[in-house]
Amino acid sequence: MTELSDREAELVSAHEQEHPARELSGGLRLGVWIVGGLLSAYSLAVVFWPIEALEHRMTFLAAALPLVFLCYRSGVPSLLLRRRDSSPAGSPPVKAPPDGSDASAAEPAGARRPERPTAADWVLAALALAVLVYPLLDFEAFRERGSGAALTDLDIAAGLALTVLLLEAVRRTVGWSLTIICIIFLIYAYYGSYLPIDWTIGHRGFDLEQIVSQLYTGTEGFFGVPMQVAASYIILFTIYGAVLDYSGASKFFIDLSFAAFRKSRAAPGRTVTTAGFLLGTVSGSGVATTVSLGSVAWPVLRRAGYPKEPAGGILAAGGIGAILSPPTLGAAAFIIAEYLQVSYLEVLLYATIPTILYYLGIFLAIEIDSRRFSTHAVEVDAPKAGRLLLRFGYHFSSLILIIVLMALDRSAFQAVVIATGIAFVLSFLDPERRMGPKRVAQALAKGALEVLPVTAVCAAAGIIVGIITQTGLGLNLADIIVDVAAGNLILTTLMSGIAVMLLGLAVPVTASFIIAAVIIGPALFALGVTKAEAYMFVFYYAVLSEVSPPTALSAVAAAAITGGNTYKTMMMTWRYTLPAFLVPFAFVLTPNGQALLGQGPIGTVLLMAAVSAIAVAALALSTSGATGGLSRWPERVLAAVAAVLLLFLEPIPIVAGLAVLAVAVAVHLVRTRRVDPA
Repeated sequence: MTELSDREAELVSAHEQEHPARELSGGLRLGVWIVGGLLSAYSLAVVFWPIEALEHRMTFLAAALPLVFLCYRSGVPSLLLRRRDSSPAGSPPVKAPPDGSDASAAEPAGARRPERPTAADWVLAALALAVLVYPLLDFEAFRERGSGAALTDLDIAAGLALTVLLLEAVRRTVGWSLTIICIIFLIYAYYGSYLPIDWTIGHRGFDLEQIVSQLYTGTEGFFGVPMQVAASYIILFTIYGAVLDYSGASKFFIDLSFAAFRKSRAAPGRTVTTAGFLLGTVSGSGVATTVSLGSVAWPVLRRAGYPKEPAGGILAAGGIGAILSPPTLGAAAFIIAEYLQVSYLEVLLYATIPTILYYLGIFLAIEIDSRRFSTHAVEVDAPKAGRLLLRFGYHFSSLILIIVLMALDRSAFQAVVIATGIAFVLSFLDPERRMGPKRVAQALAKGALEVLPVTAVCAAAGIIVGIITQTGLGLNLADIIVDVAAGNLILTTLMSGIAVMLLGLAVPVTASFIIAAVIIGPALFALGVTKAEAYMFVFYYAVLSEVSPPTALSAVAAAAITGGNTYKTMMMTWRYTLPAFLVPFAFVLTPNGQALLGQGPIGTVLLMAAVSAIAVAALALSTSGATGGLSRWPERVLAAVAAVLLLFLEPIPIVAGLAVLAVAVAVHLVRTRRVDPA
């Protein structure tokens, strides 16, 4: 993403689920950037010279976890060092100038003063390094002890210390919610034998050695699938995003979006949405994309005549699209690939039709609202689209290359590394953005530092996954969910969607997906839902928690930019993103729902996509209440009923839905002709 101003960084810090980081300076900042750059270089090298999985994940965490304690505040006032400035810092942890100038240059006026880690932070960083390097000193012996031999007292002490350190790292980076959830699971594992014997979730209980063995010595706990995803997929894609950003791709994407839609009165809204989609290739954060986009787009939307709340809704919907859209989906999509044991390309295919439907819904709502609010075209000082494409269109080449390489059976790891190399080489086509040694170092460091919060989350999520596996809790909770829903798939799915959204209000998207996948996933599997359908359902609802009241982080950030009413902005965002809430139900509830994931005969896939597009159009009409839409409640109710019937994706409901939609349009036409006989 383009470098954020101090005001924009403040907004991201205030509304992002990840906590703000320190602003480091001088030699310490340089040292952190060097370690971050080495971590990125190591991650790139492992793609071509792989090492044993557990050893790789331990090594990665050994470099990342100490950086968390140095870059993120404890939030506890220090008796030895009073903070000079308690205002939030921006993210990423250490800023580097986007133009490649000296990273230690003086900050502009108004920037926050740098902070230094406390003595306690250094102790925690050293301890984190020690407990993660310790197993690597005699890795084969450590692995043998974890495979069945008794653990030593030092093993148990190191494992317990790492548990506490990860809980603290998560508290610093994303807050208390996930920390408390992890603590509850640890208590459950240790004291489970005290639960009544007739309780479904009761178990025999595990001692400290058994818990440490599960979490610390293998790939079921801290170093499980979530950690694998952070140490392989996510770090590589953050490096790729950083290289794109430093090579000028973010600016090109925004300029191209503004140049592409010039004369239509709906053009400003469409421009913002398109820019959000393109910026999603550089950022994995809905809030950061919303803020970065809003700083440029809000003045244009205001000049076009958009009120504050609808403009905020468009910004938030465009921002959240950044982590719903191929080719670089959010971190949870990489975990889906690992859970399903399929290529990342297949997950991208799963997301293609839902993404098209998502943006179709937004574009239709924008088209209707342009009439509702009497918006008008705005002249923007930007080069023509054709000229931009001819001069800077090469920025698309690395994105396309990722897809092509994966289609040619290259792994996602190799594809993104090669694409990163291509983006680096192509940067020399722009003299102002060429990636010299300093820019390369800054991009590598930025890629590593941006992955720190998600690394802490993924490692801590291993506590939850490991204990669920050890105690059998996942299957027990799945049985409870199915029993409460009386074995009814519709009710189970509805309960699952609500549960994932509520979970997403408290924890980041990645953690929300992991927890829901291991608890709610089995409940859906038990009722005949395929793993692909269930995981994609959970993925969409985990992401959509960012635009769901009462928190709706992206919408809150957008309201802060536009100055609009927060609640009204949330509701406008919800209206723009409504198709994304309903379409996932079609994955799970209907036999033809798999066609929306690109599964099945091509004819069926195309037909179901077309029917779903009509359903999305009906939803847009039903929520419009505007001039040019269905402005009376009977028409809107009929359109909503039609949309629901169409999303059943079965012949009889489809015919019924088309008939109801035709009635809604006919009623609207008859009424408008009576009002305006001319």
